[in-house]
Formats: sequence, structure tokens, C-alpha cells
Amino acid sequence: MYLSKLFIPITKDLPSEAKIKSHQLMLRAGMIKQSSTGIYSWLPLGFKIMKKVEQIVRQEQNLIGAQELLMPTIQSAEIWKESGRYQDYGEEMLRIKDRQGREMLYGPTNEELITDIFRSSIKSYKSLPQLLYHIQWKFRDEVRPRFGIMRCREFYMKDAYSFDLSDEEAKLSYNKMFYSYIKTFNRLGLKAIPMAADTGPIGGDLSHEFIILAETGESQIYADKRIFDIDLDKYDFSKRSLEKMREDFSSIYAVTDEKFDEKKFDKLVKKENQIKTKGIEVGHIFYFGDKYSKPLNCMIDAQDGKKIALKMGSYGIGVSRIVGAAIEANYKDNVMKWPKAIAPFDVVIIPSISKNNKENLQKAIKVYNELKEQNIDVLLDDVDENMSNKFKKHDLIGVPYQIIMGSKSSSNNLEFKELNSEIEMMSMEKIKSKLKKK
Repeated sequence: MYLSKLFIPITKDLPSEAKIKSHQLMLRAGMIKQSSTGIYSWLPLGFKIMKKVEQIVRQEQNLIGAQELLMPTIQSAEIWKESGRYQDYGEEMLRIKDRQGREMLYGPTNEELITDIFRSSIKSYKSLPQLLYHIQWKFRDEVRPRFGIMRCREFYMKDAYSFDLSDEEAKLSYNKMFYSYIKTFNRLGLKAIPMAADTGPIGGDLSHEFIILAETGESQIYADKRIFDIDLDKYDFSKRSLEKMREDFSSIYAVTDEKFDEKKFDKLVKKENQIKTKGIEVGHIFYFGDKYSKPLNCMIDAQDGKKIALKMGSYGIGVSRIVGAAIEANYKDNVMKWPKAIAPFDVVIIPSISKNNKENLQKAIKVYNELKEQNIDVLLDDVDENMSNKFKKHDLIGVPYQIIMGSKSSSNNLEFKELNSEIEMMSMEKIKSKLKKK
């Protein structure tokens, strides 16, 4: 992609309404544009990053045997009345009526709808267990939407649902999802801490939230840094191994301020291992048994011929929120460096060009074409602008690698750097090799 062709409305001024780093950067870098309070259009740069997050989330869900479907954003109020949550959910639910006066709602979550799908489709225990997920827009009418996409009204989310015959089998599904979440955040280049959590309006008796460390987060975090040393490779997919994995994570101190006990923290965690910071919730998993299957009459024919209510869990990841969380975790000193897995481009070529000297641009185009032939996603800054302004712009965009084509570059060696690192002189072959290994 040539920068001159990219729809990226960069602004120099700091938006007055933006109070945190992610909101400021996403507006300044032309990643989003506010449509109305708490609702945003995702412009090409931001959308590309979000789709990369989505694809990693999807791949990790598929690896544990979850199957993707797609449910609508607009739901009937009837199934919510069946579950008893239509009135209980509160004012965050956007309630509407169609032209026939039927009560509808813009889905804030999908427990009722997936249960309705399942109860009309699966009747025998032989079809269990099942893990189903979709990635879809949600709407919650926040009383005070703020912080850009971090606490907005419309957001993009992966939500999954498990269906099992017994509590024991359902907890295996829960542990599979726990495992998947740790792997997902590792692949996204984000350090996420799993910690026991309240179940909130979704209900249930087992819940974990996954929190990314970020100084601007809303949650105060107290943890033992050894939680990041747990190696997922030592666990297999057997029932006992997955249970041991969750026990190992749960045995290491990690709490939010609601559950913090300073004496206990100092007793259990050595000073050199203590983490005291803030964090952002990016995922939440729940096991709630038959909370929804019973009122919605989601029954199955068991092996002994009896009808039993299914055991269920739900599992959410804030796909759009992760984009903001990645900025909060990585944007420092006016430089954004995207985790390589979700960076908008693999590398940017920054040539020194002017109206009177187009030679560097021609050299840059040649390098650009060579990289494209290797399936490397490259951005070429072909804009006639001084180098100081170019560097500031690319510090903002945050592509992790740069090829700088100035006076020091030659036919054999180019200036190559990783953001926040020193420039190296490197051959084209070595650059290709490095970018392919990223």
C-alpha cells in the first residue's frame, strides 16, 4: 500500500474529548471516527488491526473444537422474558419495537438466543458436548460512555457458549476455554492475568476475568509476576491436565482492589515478585450450570431416558477493546509500537524524497515490489514531506519495522530499524529473512 493512497486522516491536534492514550491515538492516527456518543466508525487502519485480532481469536477457538456461527444483532424480547432477564438487565439494554409493535432489543449478550437455537436443534446426549461461538457487534447503552472504544456503547465481541450433560463435563469445557484464552492473549503479544471474578448480571458460580497490564486501566491489580512464567506447553488436553493448569494459575496471587489484602499480599508474594499496577479487562468466562437451560426448557434425552437440563457456560473476549488495550499497554513517549501479530503492516519504507529528486522514491518502489513478492505486507511512504515529519507520523502509526532510505543507504545495504531500537545497516536478503521470522 502507498501511503498517498491510504485513507488515513491523521490530525496533529490532540482531541479535547480524548482523555486516555488509546482514544487520543486512535483519533489522531485516523483509526476511528465518532459517529455519535459512544459509537464509532472504524476506518481502514483501525479496522485492519481489529480484523487481525479477530482472526487470532477465531483460530484459537477453532483449535479447541469450538464451531463458529453467526447470530443477529436484533433479538426478540420473548426469549428474554422466558429467562427472566428482560426487566432485570436494566437500562443498558436498548429496547425497541418493530412496525407491528413487537418488542425487540439490540443484543447486549446472547445466552438466551443461543439457548433457543440449541433447544430446537439438539435432543440427544449423543450430540454433546458442544462449543459454539460467534463474533458479532453488541450494544449496551452505557450511562457514561467514555475513553473511546474502551467503554463505548457499540462494540465487537467474541462470545462462546458450552453445552454439557454434567457439572464435571461442563468444567472441562470451561478449562478448555481458560487454556484458549491464555494462548490467545500470548499470541496477541499481550500479558494477560487470569483472576477469579464476580459473575455479574450473567450469573453463575465460577468466573475468571483476564486483565492486561496497563497503567491507564480502570482496575487496580496486585499480582505475583511468576504468573507469567507458567508454561502452557507442559499441559496437554486431557481432563486432569487442564484442571491442573487452572489450579496452577489460581494458586498464584492475583487480585483486583476489591479482593486485595495487603498483609496477605506481603506474606504470600516476595517483594521482588510483586506487581502493583492497573489493568484492563479484555476477557471474561463464566460457568452458570442450568441458570438459562431450566427457564428456557433446554432439555436433553440422557442415556437413561430421563430428560435433564443442560449445563452451560459463556465466554467473552472484547475484540474491539483489545485494540485499545494494546495501545494502552504499548504507547509510550509519543511512540506506538504494535505487537507484531496485529500490526497494520509488517514494515514501512520511509524514503527521503523531494520534487527535485525522485531517485530515492524509485529505489523505494523497487524495494517495495521485492517485499510484496515475498508476501510481506509493506507500506511505502511516497508522500513529499520532510523526514522529521515522516518519523513523527510513523511513530504515531506504529508499524514495528522501518526501512529508511536516505543518504546512508546504498545498493547493498539499507537502514533498517525496529521501533525503539537503533538503526542497523542490513542487506535486502537479511531484511526479508527477518521480516519473515517476525
